Amino acid sequence: MFDSKRLAVLGLGLILALVTACSGSDATAPVAAESGAPSSLPPSAVPSAVPSEIQEASPAPPVNPAKATCDYRKDDTGSPERFVGFPPKKPTKAALNAKTMTMRTNHGDIVIELTQNTPCTVNSFAFLAGKKYFDNTVCHRLVTAETNGVDMLQCGDPQAKGDGKNPTDGTGGPGYLFPDENLGPQYVRGVVFMAQGGDAANSNGSQFAISTANETAQLPAAYTPFGVVVKGMEIVDKIVAGGVQTTQSDILSDDGGSNAPKIPVKIKTIVLA
Repeated sequence: MFDSKRLAVLGLGLILALVTACSGSDATAPVAAESGAPSSLPPSAVPSAVPSEIQEASPAPPVNPAKATCDYRKDDTGSPERFVGFPPKKPTKAALNAKTMTMRTNHGDIVIELTQNTPCTVNSFAFLAGKKYFDNTVCHRLVTAETNGVDMLQCGDPQAKGDGKNPTDGTGGPGYLFPDENLGPQYVRGVVFMAQGGDAANSNGSQFAISTANETAQLPAAYTPFGVVVKGMEIVDKIVAGGVQTTQSDILSDDGGSNAPKIPVKIKTIVLA
């Protein structure tokens, strides 16, 4: 998970080449998935300010999602969990056909176009969303270039309070972990990726993050990118503009700026379609 107490720097890697024109399509472990043709960001989703070397980065090797077998293993790290069962090892038809994942928040909908290159990650989200796992959870961490050198909004901890004071924020997960997927090029604004400790490869859970600026592209590709925001990025920008909570007792700021956003972000539910 992206636990600020366990991570000195949130090494977020967002892979530019992550969203294929999908026909259908947290904070512990990485995710894996690839399919058919190499995934790539739609031209309209590539910020004009992105350096050409990033735009031209090679995508991760494709895999066939229909043939994927997912390894969901018990999380024995002792981290706080909300266990609702294990996802099926074979991605469901609904997961394979999912084109988008919509976060319905208290500020409006954030729509993420999913890549076909992460079948096990999408399968996990489809399973958890079906269990209402994300309902009424909060986005607990806002990292900025000023605090950590990168920019991202982190969500998916089912027990997080998002007040900058709760010592377990950023440590919660679904009680299982799974391997990384689709690792490759650098990350850019709008890319959505799984969150996990920088030294904890292949330990994805339920936490995920949205890259909020191109500065994040400088980080190593160590986190599973599974989609890109195609609608609602202005909502994320509003949260970023609001800044972070910085109080004297903020237990999440000691490592350089792992703070809760000043503007609370509640996820009412997550829907894959």
